[in-house]
Amino acid sequence: MNDWQQRVIALAGMSLSAAAVQKIARSGSLYPESITDTLVHSVLQQSPDSIEQVYGGLANIQPGLQTLVRQIGSSSQKDVEVTRYLIGMLHLSRLLLKEPKVLDELGQRISQIKRQKEEFGFEQYRILESMAGVYRELISPLGQPIRINGKPEVLKSDANQHHIRALLLAGVRSAILWNQVGGKRRHFIFSRKQMLKAAQQLLQIA
Repeated sequence: MNDWQQRVIALAGMSLSAAAVQKIARSGSLYPESITDTLVHSVLQQSPDSIEQVYGGLANIQPGLQTLVRQIGSSSQKDVEVTRYLIGMLHLSRLLLKEPKVLDELGQRISQIKRQKEEFGFEQYRILESMAGVYRELISPLGQPIRINGKPEVLKSDANQHHIRALLLAGVRSAILWNQVGGKRRHFIFSRKQMLKAAQQLLQIA
């Protein structure tokens, strides 16, 4: 993977999270369920051998790549709400990277959740609840919360709130990954063609 492809994979992870949050907030459901599995997996991978491994393989983020192509490609296909969620994730990740103590605690909490899943076999809803707690307690206080639009009756559900916060945690994780592989804010202004080309290349092999 070249540098642009690695950056685009991280952006695709963010895009997958943002689109998933939007779907749950609007309908209360997310299909296929494998999207949630992929995003949970991305949070729990603390020492991956490659960037694709963060998401369990390139095929798992194909929907995120498709969303990203729409966001950075033709202006007529952009989703303003998804863009707003992406900006919010990037902003929170930048604030998080300035807080080493919070980062350390985040790593410890994620390790605990990983043990819950792998050693104790916690069910998915309990893993999502734990991830939501991490987001609420460690990430949300860092800055302006990401405002979620959706149906009020859907957003009132505790299960949906947990799901959404867990997916936002995954989005922030991908935003940190974007930073780690050299992603910069200026790339969204000056390097859209390179990102679009890399995304299209990855879609051909995903």
